[in-house]
This record gives sequence, structure tokens and C-alpha cells, in this order.
Amino acid sequence: MRSKSIILGLLLLAAAPAKALSIFACEPIYGQLAKELAPDAKIYNATNNLQDPHYVEARPSLISKLRRADVAICGGASLELAWLPMLQLKAGNRDMLDGEQGMFYAADYVDTVDQLDRVTADMGDVHAEGNPHFHLDPHRLIKIAKAFAQRLTEIDGDNGYTANALKFEQSILAAEQAWQPKIKYLKGVNVAAYHSDYRYLYMYLGMEKIADLEPVPGVPPSNAHLGKLIKKLTQQPIGAVVLSKHHSVDAGQWLSSKLNKPLVVLSMNPEGEQTLAQWLTDNITKLADSVDVR
Repeated sequence: MRSKSIILGLLLLAAAPAKALSIFACEPIYGQLAKELAPDAKIYNATNNLQDPHYVEARPSLISKLRRADVAICGGASLELAWLPMLQLKAGNRDMLDGEQGMFYAADYVDTVDQLDRVTADMGDVHAEGNPHFHLDPHRLIKIAKAFAQRLTEIDGDNGYTANALKFEQSILAAEQAWQPKIKYLKGVNVAAYHSDYRYLYMYLGMEKIADLEPVPGVPPSNAHLGKLIKKLTQQPIGAVVLSKHHSVDAGQWLSSKLNKPLVVLSMNPEGEQTLAQWLTDNITKLADSVDVR
């Protein structure tokens, strides 16, 4: 009887569905990437599209989610420095500590621009490791996808992650072909922008940010600073004023009206059911449809 019970137990165990992988994503961009690579996983986004990822409260709900996670995917390059270490400390999940297999930082797999030898308080919201918003570059995003698929495979076995990373790459490259007329149109266009959110996207498109609405990164625009921008941009014309949805539009609207140039509001993260290819297409299309190249 005992042997029959053991056999029955083994059969029931074998028949039980595999536990879904639990993925903690620091930003929605990485939550969507996880969804496209691991569609059967349970994915939790620690932030939403209207939050500045630099400033997040280490809430008990976030601690609980990280405690139960199998994998965490975050931007890195100190993007989450103000809140993620506290979550890691309080979650008590060894796999979520830096250097462990379950902790994946996208910055470890791409090169970054604007690296600094040292950072001081008067420099504002900058990162010694470089600009952490590299997910706006489609080619860097492909590299991150391949690396994360490899990490998922190491943790969970070959459950289609590598194949899904290839599908993801193909979706981005197919979209890139459709972007070509827009990229050609945008090449060489100068913009004024709020923060350095879209640095990598401008590089990819051949655009350049020649003025920042922030006097110092992370410091809100002042009237004096905006006045200086008016003088500068009267002599150096721009095609648009650009900002993200999580920034206040007031300064951008004021500058846009004074210069008689369009205000373009882009999204740092996909929204709703957007795939990453659709999200990139949306941002590039908004720019191409809005900029004034006169």
C-alpha cells in the first residue's frame, strides 16, 4: 500500500502544472519586455508610466512582491538607487541581491553615454555610470532582450525564452524598416527638452537636444532660466519642445508658445497593451508628425 501511495504521489506531482515564474520589473518598459519574452510569467511593475523612476517610495507592497520574486529586472546605472537597495534589504530574498542570478540590471549589457568620473551634489540628477535611459535605443533594447532571455533560461530552463527573444528582435527590425522615412525627416533636427530622458532616441534618430528646460538636472525650470533659453533659441532655432508625460507641462507649454514651436509629449514607457515595437513607433511618429523643420 505504501509503495502505491508513493507512486500515486509521484504521478500527481508530475501532473501538477509548473509554477509560473514571478518577475519583478522596476519600470513598465522592463515589465513589457518580460511579458514579450516570458508570456506565461507573473509580472509585477514597481512603477507606472506617470512616475519618475528616480523617486519611488519603498512601500510594503513592493517589499512583499520582491520577497516572492524569482527574477527582478531593472535599469541599473543608479536609476533606482534612491529606493531599490532599501527594497532588497527589507525583502529578505537572497536571489534579489546584487550579484545574484535573480537580479538583472539592463545597464550591465549595453554601453552608456555621458559617463562621469565623479558626481557631486551641485551637479544635480546625474549618474556616474552614464545616462540610464538607454531603453529608448532600439538596438540597445535588442541586446538587453537577448541577455535577459539567457538569464531566464539559466534560472528556469529552456522554456522558449531564446526563441521569444528572436521574435522580439524581428519585431523591432521590421518596425525599423517602416520608420525609415520618419528617421530621414527627423535627422538634423534640434530640440529643447526637459531632462535627458530621450538622449538615446535623439542619437538614434540623428537629432540633437541643444537646450534643457532644467537649469540643473532634476531641478525644475525657473523663470530666469527660461528667459535665457528664449534668447538662445531665438538665435538657434529648434524643431520642437519635448518632454515626458511624468513631467509638468507648464514650462514646456510656455516655452513652446513663446517660440511658436510645437510641444511634443512622449512616453518613457509603453502604455496599456502596447508592445515595445508599437511604443517606439508611437514616439517616433509623434516626433515626425509634430516637429517644425522650417
